[in-house]
Amino acid sequence: MILKNQILTRNKQKPIVFDLFFNKSSKSKPLVIFCHGYKGFKDWGAWDLVANTFKDHDLFFVKFNFSHNGGTVDQPIDFPDLDAFAENNYSKELKDVNDMLSFLCSKKNSYLNQIDTTNIILIGHSRGGGIATIKASEDNRVTKLITWASVSAFGQRTTTTGDLEQWKKDGVKYVLNGRTKQQMPHNYQFYLDFKANEDRLNIKKACKNIQIPHLIIHAKDDLTVTFKEAKALHNWSPNSQLIAITNSNHVFNTKHPWVKDTLPKSINSVIESSIAFILD
Repeated sequence: MILKNQILTRNKQKPIVFDLFFNKSSKSKPLVIFCHGYKGFKDWGAWDLVANTFKDHDLFFVKFNFSHNGGTVDQPIDFPDLDAFAENNYSKELKDVNDMLSFLCSKKNSYLNQIDTTNIILIGHSRGGGIATIKASEDNRVTKLITWASVSAFGQRTTTTGDLEQWKKDGVKYVLNGRTKQQMPHNYQFYLDFKANEDRLNIKKACKNIQIPHLIIHAKDDLTVTFKEAKALHNWSPNSQLIAITNSNHVFNTKHPWVKDTLPKSINSVIESSIAFILD
């Protein structure tokens, strides 16, 4: 069963658009929640094929758009709402994960009987890996954590792009999206929110607090988030294992759009290792 573009409405907050992939049966299944990365979205590239593979292994797989990722309910792909993108921050993304998790484990979810709420796995890619790590460290509902090509620190990514004083003066700075050619705005509130929550947003500290099993998967040749960040996560996280993927890149040799009906070897390795870790 595949349910696309479901909507989680929230009081005085932007809605969250999400997809469900599962085989409907009398058996409850481990819940897997996937968090996309920076300038990402739930329908990017091969994520549907990835989700379908988890479904085929009888897992309840959920992927969603962060509420301020720049997508909308009517257009969840790409970035029609740059005003929302400008107001995104790490705290909002953590709140989104929490609200998705709470909804999926509540009676408001029509498919609650399909989910084993004692077996919940967070997967995060790139920046989403950092968000998933922090959430896993502070929420005892999460029983396993998987990070794909995850960042190891938010601070350096928050303050090093552009001049901080100029950012404060202008109130906004822009990052080019190489694929869409959009100038993606970041309002200065992003920095203020990070500084106000800097202790909570410390991925190193979060890793050291994680008591659940943690699988770290990273491409050795990742040029976007280097492999040394994976090694750092592994050193900090006491119950972690690290798997290196060779001959691969930051998105494990996928791209957007993905028009093939098969997946490349590298991301298949990521999926196989992740599913084995979940079912172990």
